[in-house]
Amino acid sequence: MDRRQLAAWMVGLAAATIAMPSFAQKKYDAGATDKEIKIGGISPYSGPASAYGTIGKGIKAYFDKVNAEGGVNGRKLVWVSYDDGYNPAKTVEMARKLVEQDEVLLVFNVLGTPTNSAIHKYMNQKKVPQLFNATGATKWGDPTGNPWTMGWQPSYQSEARIYAQHILDTKPNAKIGIIYQNDDYGRDYLKGFEDGLGEKAKTMIIKKLSYEATDPTIDSQMVELKTSGADTFFNITIPKFAAQAIKKAADIGWKPTHYLNGVSASVASVIIPAGPQNAVDVITAYYLKDPTDTQWQTTKEYKDWLEWMQKYFKDGDLKDANNVFAYSVAQTMVEVLKKAGDNLTRDNVMKQAANLDLTLPMLLTGVNVKTGPDDFFPIERQQLQKWDGKNWIRFGKIYGR
Repeated sequence: MDRRQLAAWMVGLAAATIAMPSFAQKKYDAGATDKEIKIGGISPYSGPASAYGTIGKGIKAYFDKVNAEGGVNGRKLVWVSYDDGYNPAKTVEMARKLVEQDEVLLVFNVLGTPTNSAIHKYMNQKKVPQLFNATGATKWGDPTGNPWTMGWQPSYQSEARIYAQHILDTKPNAKIGIIYQNDDYGRDYLKGFEDGLGEKAKTMIIKKLSYEATDPTIDSQMVELKTSGADTFFNITIPKFAAQAIKKAADIGWKPTHYLNGVSASVASVIIPAGPQNAVDVITAYYLKDPTDTQWQTTKEYKDWLEWMQKYFKDGDLKDANNVFAYSVAQTMVEVLKKAGDNLTRDNVMKQAANLDLTLPMLLTGVNVKTGPDDFFPIERQQLQKWDGKNWIRFGKIYGR
């Protein structure tokens, strides 16, 4: 071998040596391989919060779309989702099954504040990502205390402060009645609302009543709120009870200024069951494009969503905003996995989740998904809207940062 041949051989060897680490850089934790990424979910497919079960089904439908298009970096997404019936004890059982038996890489979009509260210490002890919870509880934005847990939607407290500010601006002498679910979800909204009113909360709020998620109705609470003399109503309820509240208020002739928490803004699961005519002038805050709003239906973003629904989620209700939620949160999860590349460790998944800056097609204009190592609140902007009998009509500024 002459010098030129030796030099060429050495250059080739050096190149091969440099290239070799690229093959060694693939890193996997449980639930990830060259061929698939296993993702766990827990949804209330049954029980009092079953209206939200469509979100878990929608996530599967979006993952089906991604898989049909080649997966994420060539890997198939495997969605392992269980029903907890909105029962925290069942959530604990399902979370353990997902982590210890199914060995998922991460748990994604578990529905509910009480249910996520039942498992977040376990998830953090196990160091398994608990990503993009379907709940706006403020505690999911705590990268120091719960570094393996992150929410997605705007926090309940920030949303409630928007309502408080709107009341202070438009009806400073309001007499406010409140109904709230007696758990972390309801109390989180309540705290944000009272904080937003400040010192005036003591005089403006004249009645606070709670209910349990297992109650059959809230009819008696609605009658009591009317009797209190309240002329403004903050409705902190999940869809089943939100529909009941709107209908009962109409039935008993109570017509307060009505603020409805955004988690129950679905036309399909709340407004239609309550009677669209009964919900006229109800105010809520939201961050997604309502699929029933005709202004969106000529846009590419809506048409893409519609095409996905018709092809991959034929049983889904086109009037249900929860199916827009499923589509959008699934897009966020897919983006995290794309960014993780071949380093599919749980630690790297969390790092990528804490490094997002996305504009998703079905978020309202001006709303984005943005996180950082010290910012575990992905969506912090939303806008007030009022039901006019046929559509949610947005008004005012975009709140948040």
